[in-house]
Amino acid sequence: MEKFTNVSGVAAPMPLVNIDTDMIIPKQFLKTIKRSGLGVNLFDEMRYNLDGSEISNFVLNKPAYRNAEIIVAGENFGCGSSREHAPWALKDFGISVVISESYADIFYSNCFKNGILPIMLPKEAIDVLMEDASKGENARISVDLENQTVSATDGTEYIFEVDAFKKHCLMNGLDDIGLTFQKIDAVDAYEKAQIETKPWL
Repeated sequence: MEKFTNVSGVAAPMPLVNIDTDMIIPKQFLKTIKRSGLGVNLFDEMRYNLDGSEISNFVLNKPAYRNAEIIVAGENFGCGSSREHAPWALKDFGISVVISESYADIFYSNCFKNGILPIMLPKEAIDVLMEDASKGENARISVDLENQTVSATDGTEYIFEVDAFKKHCLMNGLDDIGLTFQKIDAVDAYEKAQIETKPWL
């Protein structure tokens, strides 16, 4: 997993509540176990017509937001099923930060494991950032994970809370596998001892 760096860019406004994981990546795209290639189907049913053509008024199809790295959304983002493909699709599209009032617990945890920072802020802050994001390319929202701040275009700054361990993992690019490899010497020593003391296993 890549190390999380500060993000400053265009944010896509999605003022919907209860955006569930089936909206983020519909069930027909869950056959793969690869983390890549899902970005093209992110928000598929809202993004494309049945003939595969783009729905022009969907936010991520608008020229200003095609390269958005941040989503500002309504409350309860990522509810529904626990599919890990949802953060995979967001990350593959290029989204590295989601800002919302609240998240489904499993989706929230899965984001950190896949290099996405899910930020929780109060409704008053979300309203300001949503309006800021609606200005398109004329607005840039900045996220500083080390200092735990989100800055609007006008410099207004909001402080967010994040678990210290999850923050450490994001900043150092450590997913579950990366954390395990930090203990690889201890794992090797344990396996060697098992072979020597219990060769029948």
